[in-house]
Amino acid sequence: MAATGSEKQGAKAFYVSTPIYYVNDAPHLGHAYTTVAGDVLTRWHRQRGEKVWYLTGTDEHGQKIMRTADANGVTPQEWCDKLVEEAWKPLWEHLNIANDDFIRTTEKRHTDRVQEFVQDLYDKGEIYKGGYEGPYCVGCEEYKLPGDLIEDEQGVKLCPVHKKPVEILKEENYFFKLSEYGPKLLDFYEKNPGFIQPESARNEVVNFVRQGLEDLSISRSTFDWGIPIPWDEKHVIYVWVDALLNYATAVGYNENPAKFDETFPANVHLIGKDILRFHAVIWPAMLMAQGLPVPGKVAANGWLMVGGEKMSKSNLTGIKPQDLTSHFGVDAYRWYFLRAIAFGQDGSFSWEDFTARYTSELANDYGNLASRVAAMVGKYFGGALPASGADGPAEAAVHEGLAKAVAEADRKIGEELDFQGGILAIFDFVKQVNGYITEQEPWKVAKDDSDEGRARLATILYTAAESLRAVAVLLNPIMPETSQKLWDSLGAEPGLGALADQRVDDAATWGRLPAGATVTKGAVLFPRLEEPKKD
Repeated sequence: MAATGSEKQGAKAFYVSTPIYYVNDAPHLGHAYTTVAGDVLTRWHRQRGEKVWYLTGTDEHGQKIMRTADANGVTPQEWCDKLVEEAWKPLWEHLNIANDDFIRTTEKRHTDRVQEFVQDLYDKGEIYKGGYEGPYCVGCEEYKLPGDLIEDEQGVKLCPVHKKPVEILKEENYFFKLSEYGPKLLDFYEKNPGFIQPESARNEVVNFVRQGLEDLSISRSTFDWGIPIPWDEKHVIYVWVDALLNYATAVGYNENPAKFDETFPANVHLIGKDILRFHAVIWPAMLMAQGLPVPGKVAANGWLMVGGEKMSKSNLTGIKPQDLTSHFGVDAYRWYFLRAIAFGQDGSFSWEDFTARYTSELANDYGNLASRVAAMVGKYFGGALPASGADGPAEAAVHEGLAKAVAEADRKIGEELDFQGGILAIFDFVKQVNGYITEQEPWKVAKDDSDEGRARLATILYTAAESLRAVAVLLNPIMPETSQKLWDSLGAEPGLGALADQRVDDAATWGRLPAGATVTKGAVLFPRLEEPKKD
C-alpha cells in the first residue's frame, strides 16, 4: 500500500508482526485470522497518517519440516519453496493483506544475522554447553515440562496442544542462561502492565516466571535442518531462537542501522496463545541479554474452534479460507472473524453464524443503506448530491453519533486491539443512520414540491450520503474493496482524493462530501448469498 503524504519521515514506524508460520502444511483459518487482524491494525494506523511497517513470513527450519519433506520425497528447502510460493504468499494476496515485508528463515539476510546474534551472546558468556533429557513435542518444536503433559486412556504422555505422544530426547546442547532473567522479567512486567494482552495471558506468564525459569536449550544435534551454531557446526540453532529473531533480522539488525533504529522494536507482536511463552518470556530475555529494546506489546489471540476442537491440520479441522471467500467474498471474510470473535478469546466458527451475520449486518443494514441512499439521490436529484439545507435536531444527533463512533472505533481498534468493539461502534452508527432515514421518511418529504420541502429532502439525503462517506473511511481498513466501491459510488474522489489517503480523524469532520458530487447506484455491495448446493 502506498504511504500517505502525512507520514512523519524519520519517525519511529508503528511496527506490527504476525508469527512466522510453520510451513509443514498449507494455511488454514487460524493463520489467516491473525494475519487479517494485523492487516486491519496497520491499515488503521496508516489512516492515522502514521509511518507503518507490517511484517509476516514463514518459519522453515526444524525437525517437523524435515520429517514432512522426507515424507513427501523432497528436500526441506524444496518443500518450503513449494509451500511458500504456491500456498502462503498467494493466500495473503487473495485476502488483500498489505504487508510491507515477507521474511523467510531460510533467507541469507536472516541466517547470517541469527548466527551473529547467537555468537554475540556466546562471547558475552550468556551461552554454555550442557546436556538435557526430557519429553519433546516435534509439532511444537519444544521440550515440555512434565506437568504440562496430558495422558490418553492407556497412560501415554501426550502434548496438550497436538494430542500426540511426546518423544524422550537426550542430547548434548548449548544453553542460554534464561534462569537469570526471571527477576528482570518480573520487574519489566510490573512496570509495563500492558506488555502482555489479554489480562489472562499476562497472569499466566507472570505465574509461570514466578515459579522459576530453567535455562533454555538453544541448539540441537540430532538433526541438521537448521542454522549451524557458528562456533560448533555439529549443532544447529534451536528453531524457536531462529524464528524469534526474524523480528529483528527483517528490519535490518546488524545490516541496516538506519532502518533498524526507525523500526525496531515491534509495537505489537500478534501471536496465537499457544506460543505465548516464547514471545513473552524467551524473546524479551534474549533482547535484554543483547542490550536491545523490548517490544511494546505481545497480544495473544485465542483459538478458532470447530466442533469444540482447536482448528488445526492435526485435528482435521483446518478449513481453508478460500472455502469461505468463494461463498461470502473476501471483504466479508475479513470482517466476520474480527466482528464475531473478541480478540484474545477463543471463538467458535460456524457457517450458520457467518450466514446470519452477513445477511443481517452486511447485506441488510450496511449494503441496503448504501443502495437506498444512492437510489433516492438518483431519483429525486438526478444523481447530483444536493447541498444540505438547515440542520435540525435529527441531523445534530447524527453528527454527534458519528463523532462518537469515530472516537470509539479509533480507541478500540487503534489502541486497545478491540477489533470487535471498534466494528460494533461503526455499525451502531450505520444502524443510527438507517433509523434516521426511517424516521425522516424522505419518500414522503419528496411529495412536497415547495422550496421548504425540497430543502428538507436535500438535507436528509445529504446527511445520509455524508454519513456513508464517513463509514467508507472507517471501514476501509477492514473491508477495502467494498469501501472503495462505496467511495466511488458517492463521487467522493474528485473532491476529496483517494480513499487510502483519508484520515481516521477526518471521518468525523462533517460536511466533507462536496455538494454536486455525482452519486451512482453501483453493484450491490453484499449480494444475496446463493443457497448451498445439495447432494
